[in-house]
Amino acid sequence: MSFLELRNLSVRLKGSGVPLLRGVSLSVEAGQAHGLVGESGAGKSMIGKAVLGILPRAVEVTGGEILLDGTDLLTLPPAERRRRIGATAALIPQDPLTALNPSRRVGPQITDRLVDILGWTRAAAQARARDLLAEVQISEPDRVMRAYPHELSGGMRQRVLIASAFAAEPKLIVADEPTTALDVTVQKQILRLIAQMQARHGTALLFVTHDLGVVSKVCTSLSVLFAGKVVEETPVGDFFAGPRHPYSAALLAATPRHTAPERALIPVPEAVLAAVRAEVEGSRG
Repeated sequence: MSFLELRNLSVRLKGSGVPLLRGVSLSVEAGQAHGLVGESGAGKSMIGKAVLGILPRAVEVTGGEILLDGTDLLTLPPAERRRRIGATAALIPQDPLTALNPSRRVGPQITDRLVDILGWTRAAAQARARDLLAEVQISEPDRVMRAYPHELSGGMRQRVLIASAFAAEPKLIVADEPTTALDVTVQKQILRLIAQMQARHGTALLFVTHDLGVVSKVCTSLSVLFAGKVVEETPVGDFFAGPRHPYSAALLAATPRHTAPERALIPVPEAVLAAVRAEVEGSRG
């Protein structure tokens, strides 16, 4: 059963008519991980922001549906939509170096959502935060809760953000390129941790990334985007066995391979880009 389903979602810049998402349709099954891949500017992060109701002020939804557990969020009054999203979904942001408030200790940045939005007592929220920090393999959770973000490494800050995302037992997590600012060794640890937490808590995961290698390790299905349009949605195994869309095939062929480090990078052929651009711009959005 699909926990998150987008139906013909369209988004544009206000007052300009410039489309940012063009009739996007995709689904994320309950407890499964779905990847969003494509070039920079394809609309991956825009989809996550639309789902979470945090689109920039200059952007507006012009059509379609965002079904979260069967309810179209776009039909709800703003206050009810915020409450529903706050109780059901969470974000693991891209940059752990800037996502945490530098002027506040770590503990309240995890517990405030539980207290203010979900009505937990402060004591219960603090106990939950300590348990989650231990679950994300932070060895001294009490010390970390008292620390300021600048006192933690990038990897520890990302673990704090993961703990915060899982704090309220959300049914959906949007992970927006959560390893971008980390070194390769820490990236591997964080990806393993996200996969373990997602499986342990049975959470649906919408995973935004430009790295197909990450998708192969974390996700069970994926959508390939180009210029705000989904050109292919498929199980991950089928994608790597043989993409159906020419752009998907070219994107996969352009991926560097550690087994052939001497091989020159292969750009997506201009003919493929021209064809998919014509396909996308010719479609309704």
